[in-house]
Amino acid sequence: MSAETTTSREMLRHAVATLAYRARKAMRNAPPDFTSFKIGDRSRTAGQIVSHMCDLLDWAIWLARGEHRWSDSTPGDWDADVARFFASAQTFDDYLASDAPLGRSAELLFQGPVADALTHTGQLTMLRRLAGSPVRGENYARADVAIGRVGFEQSAPRVEFE
Repeated sequence: MSAETTTSREMLRHAVATLAYRARKAMRNAPPDFTSFKIGDRSRTAGQIVSHMCDLLDWAIWLARGEHRWSDSTPGDWDADVARFFASAQTFDDYLASDAPLGRSAELLFQGPVADALTHTGQLTMLRRLAGSPVRGENYARADVAIGRVGFEQSAPRVEFE
């Protein structure tokens, strides 16, 4: 993918692949009680954040199809919600990879649900550190992120930092 030939749709697919890579790293090997971890009475638990991230990707799918549908899901089991997140990322990417028209611009799809999900990925990473199970930093410019690789299986980190 070169800068001269990248379309907005391809760039959005790359953003979704980046989200999947970073989210998988934040979710991988979380301690068993991490789903209920939170830092204050008025903050979300890690499980609530993942559930919200699932809702964001479901919303992205609806927006891409030209509809505005939102639902607040109740957090479930950590593993089930993590699987739901990656299934929704795959559904969204499959739609973006198709010839179906976008109901909203790629830019709007990025600035709304995708950027919000990236923000929440950072929150999960911060919560992991606070919960005593830190995620190692990484040179993300050297990460093996590939358009279309948005599922649970992601490549291993290349250049992690202590």
